[in-house]
Amino acid sequence: MTLLSLDQVNLTIGQHQILKNVSLSLEAGQCLGLVGESGSGKSLTALSIMQLLPPKAQLSGSLRLGSHDLMAMSEAELCGLRGNGMGMVFQEPMTALNPLKPIGAQVLESILLHTACTRREAEDKARHLLERVGLPPDQISPNRFPHQLSGGQKQRVIIAMAIAMQPKLIIADEPTTALDVTSQAEILKLLRALMQEDQSALLLISHDLAVVADMADQIAIMKEGEIVETGPLPQLFETLSHPYSQSLFDASTHVPTRAKPPLYNDDPALVSETPILITNDITRDYPLPRQFPTFRRAHFRAVDHVDLTIHAGQSVGLVGESGCGKSTLARALLGLEAPQKGDIRISDRNPYASDQAALMEIRKDIQIVFQDPNGSFNPRHKVGRSIAEPLHLYRDGLSKEERNQRIAESLTQVGLSPDVAERFPHEFSGGQRQRLAIARALITRPKIIIADEPVSALDVSIRAQILDLLTDLRDRLDLAYLFISHDLSVVRAITDEVLVMYQGKIIERGRTEAVFSNPQALYTRRLISAAPDLHDTIAKRQAEQPQ
Repeated sequence: MTLLSLDQVNLTIGQHQILKNVSLSLEAGQCLGLVGESGSGKSLTALSIMQLLPPKAQLSGSLRLGSHDLMAMSEAELCGLRGNGMGMVFQEPMTALNPLKPIGAQVLESILLHTACTRREAEDKARHLLERVGLPPDQISPNRFPHQLSGGQKQRVIIAMAIAMQPKLIIADEPTTALDVTSQAEILKLLRALMQEDQSALLLISHDLAVVADMADQIAIMKEGEIVETGPLPQLFETLSHPYSQSLFDASTHVPTRAKPPLYNDDPALVSETPILITNDITRDYPLPRQFPTFRRAHFRAVDHVDLTIHAGQSVGLVGESGCGKSTLARALLGLEAPQKGDIRISDRNPYASDQAALMEIRKDIQIVFQDPNGSFNPRHKVGRSIAEPLHLYRDGLSKEERNQRIAESLTQVGLSPDVAERFPHEFSGGQRQRLAIARALITRPKIIIADEPVSALDVSIRAQILDLLTDLRDRLDLAYLFISHDLSVVRAITDEVLVMYQGKIIERGRTEAVFSNPQALYTRRLISAAPDLHDTIAKRQAEQPQ
């Protein structure tokens, strides 16, 4: 039985047509995957179903949920249907949750809005919902605030709110984009279990074809507001005919080509050279709140006796779950947080044993590319000014002509015209903003760049372009990388060696292909098995098909 039906749906906002004759259908108890690049109209399709559009939006066509004509319903009627008949899991849990309210109160709010039960009954139901999504009250208190939870735990709270009234339709908009592979696997497993238990239908919006291939019964591929291809899985992957669908598939399995061979720390020729970065026995602790005024303050060990060596032109991957200490280690390497123990050498100089002037010289040799290209730029500044920010590390300063020359050089290196320096960040796409972030890191002509989740916020085609760019820059400029990522397919494609981090410790290290092909540590095996692989998933789904 068809639960959700979209027929010739068009959406116009202002003078721009966003959706163009979109037709979709979703059966009860089934999962429909909606995939496409950023800006293709996926999220606005979901918001059209929920009828949560901006005031000047013009929506036409047929949009039905069961027996309900969503286009003909009043706002009051829609408010009754949202939550009861359809629930939505938003992409970014931190922005979807109220930071001032405990998580239990936020789940409770959903129940009180849609039922006539007493507050005590609603509190019991809220605790049951949190337990159902893997947050039992005896382990994760309902009185915790969102900032006290990990990314995966916050996403579970959002799911608990979405399923509070057991809606027949769940819309999940990029529910795993910002999560590490183990948290992603747990969230997808949870959504699959909820579908089976409640016989709910799931509209799964994602740019990750491997995730959709594992979850969905049907797939619809969207480009510039149009559905260009649709069909059942896994059969559709064998008959992809639209050029955009084929390019999306190719980008999902893209491996950058390398002009130079990989560099390994155990090669005699490389060992004889002086490393760009070397750490010895790095340890970083954080104080915890006192349990009682007279008790000794306890400490949390975020980085536990870490050794690391990176040479010029080498790319080293650092992988692990959220909270394992990857970013803390990066901050220590950047000279932002001094470790309590251990030694750091950048170009044979210790940033923490240097005066301020020497520290500025050291920092020119190590730069960082942040995860979110949108949040790493000041929206009020032109990008030329933002790119030039690291030039303050030059004690004697640069002339205006030298400064402009550096900006033009950095923009050219990342494939952008020097003229774009006069534009603002909002005038660029997500991929272009990440290129700008890389240009800012290059402007001091560093020897090593820390890339902290540089492609996790990008769709697959843009991700492929950025990985090609990073590989090309390494080969041309002899750059070294410390590549921090939870996307194991990216780490496997771009790094020479990999370190696996767990609870602050490096539990496994070695040549990337050797670690991925034959992991020794139990945690590494669990991490690799949790990572979605498009080809493996398709093969598995095909094997499950009746002959």
